Amino acid sequence: MAAWKQIVFTLVILVAAAVAWARFFPGAPEVLARWGIDWAYASAPATTGAVDTKQASGRNAGSSPANVVAQPAGTATINDRLQAIGTGRANASVTVNPYSSGRLVEFLVQSGTRVDKGQIIAVLDSETEVISQDRAKLALQDAQAKLERVKSLRASNAATPVAVADAEVVLAGARLALQDAELALQRRSIVAPIAGTVGILPISAGNYVTSQSAIATLDDRSSILVDFLVPERFAAAVKVGAQLSATPIANPNNAYTGAVSAIDNHIDEASRTLLVKAKIANPADSLRAGMSFQITMRFPGETYPAVSPLAILWGSDGAYVWQIVDGKAKRVAVRIIQRNTETVLIDAPIEDGDMVVTEGTQSVSDGGEVRIAGEEQRAADAAGS
Repeated sequence: MAAWKQIVFTLVILVAAAVAWARFFPGAPEVLARWGIDWAYASAPATTGAVDTKQASGRNAGSSPANVVAQPAGTATINDRLQAIGTGRANASVTVNPYSSGRLVEFLVQSGTRVDKGQIIAVLDSETEVISQDRAKLALQDAQAKLERVKSLRASNAATPVAVADAEVVLAGARLALQDAELALQRRSIVAPIAGTVGILPISAGNYVTSQSAIATLDDRSSILVDFLVPERFAAAVKVGAQLSATPIANPNNAYTGAVSAIDNHIDEASRTLLVKAKIANPADSLRAGMSFQITMRFPGETYPAVSPLAILWGSDGAYVWQIVDGKAKRVAVRIIQRNTETVLIDAPIEDGDMVVTEGTQSVSDGGEVRIAGEEQRAADAAGS
């Protein structure tokens, strides 16, 4: 076949396909209208049949108004909720180390014991420190006796003021030496720096320990701190003191109420998240450090127009609705914000009370007149009342 015949044949097929699309595709009128070639319907040959009559009546804005069902738009607040997974930590956790080296003589507590702040939990050998304390006591007694003798001699002018002052300095030094010996002996007893629960003891009595040896760990579980990450879009909404709900992943039937206790001062560049800490009361001691929690926070969302799900239509350029303005249909592009059970929240220039078509949209055209079903009867009833 000659090349010019192939070109003509191809053009004929393309024209036929374009005519078929314009005639039978439901969204063709709107697309052609945006392209400025809606005159194609006027130049198309008239056909007979009920289907063509219905299509022509739907496209002709001058025909009888289209019967539709419409509902007024409302307003609703978006349900803005944050959910995150957090890890629990004790309110305070301390690893206990001795002040000095020595033989661990005895543990006075067991794993799981609840201790108070300052309570003795273990004892090191202290024979050397006891001797040093006794020696300091003797030195103090001797210094006090010497000072008394010098003062009596001074009363009879047998001693100089300098001798009295020297005796007082020796007494003060003896007192400091005794305090130092008592402190060294006191530090042979390992005490709890905080109130809490003793964990599993890592060593047993009889071992030689140093200042680097971990004797025990204490956890204050009166409350649990939960660390979780917040997406950066919630960074401005999260405030210290904000209430939240924490549900243990291992026990989803129990939910605990807590509050935000601390917020980091920057957003992590890698994950685009913000570190937040929350505090949860634990009076029954049922929570443990290391547990995972489902964190839920609710924020007051923005208000958007709300329409019936039946009013949402889709075209080549996205979602839209038919709004009724002065008895005529107006196509309004919308952006869907949130879908609920009975309404859809949208972002569009629609006010509360504006009528939006929910049924009969197949016979509506942009700028065409519409008749709302039941509107005349409602107007008559209102006039009669």
